Amino acid sequence: MRVFIALDIADSIRQSITEYVNRVRGLAPDARWARPESLHVTLKFIGEASDARVQEIKNALSTVQAAPFAIKFQDVGFFPNPKSPRVFWVGMSAGEALPQLAATVDAALVKVGVPGEEKAYRPHLTVARTGSGPGAKHQLQPLANAEAPPQFGTMMAREFWLYRSEPQRGGSRYTKLERFGLE
Repeated sequence: MRVFIALDIADSIRQSITEYVNRVRGLAPDARWARPESLHVTLKFIGEASDARVQEIKNALSTVQAAPFAIKFQDVGFFPNPKSPRVFWVGMSAGEALPQLAATVDAALVKVGVPGEEKAYRPHLTVARTGSGPGAKHQLQPLANAEAPPQFGTMMAREFWLYRSEPQRGGSRYTKLERFGLE
């Protein structure tokens, strides 16, 4: 099964982002838009793992210790950049707490043989991607001049989850496998 580790987001944040997306979606109708229920803050993507491997991952994640922290969801942007947008995202800020949690998760998983991250952690919520084919890189450009992004709200991160990802037509389905509390 395909697995990853992520924070779920509060319903109020999800609703605020959904309202914003509903206002700007018409500017990029050919983009692939994320379903609101699938929004999450990825801490670590693992990929394919056997049932035995998933148990090792759960054991490693149970050793992660971090305090709860606030995350403010704000701003929007593009990867790799606004001139060649492939991904439209909602940003967030949590000081050093969020990158530190991602690093702690990564370090715990390295101990059980999961390859460590090589790139810097860049927290975001992916809300749209370009399709493929001619003109794909221009699908998201109209969003660069959309309305000023609202502040989507603040939530307390009190837990993270091991998720299962099942690719399906119209986007992957995510299932929470196990909760890990922040204390």
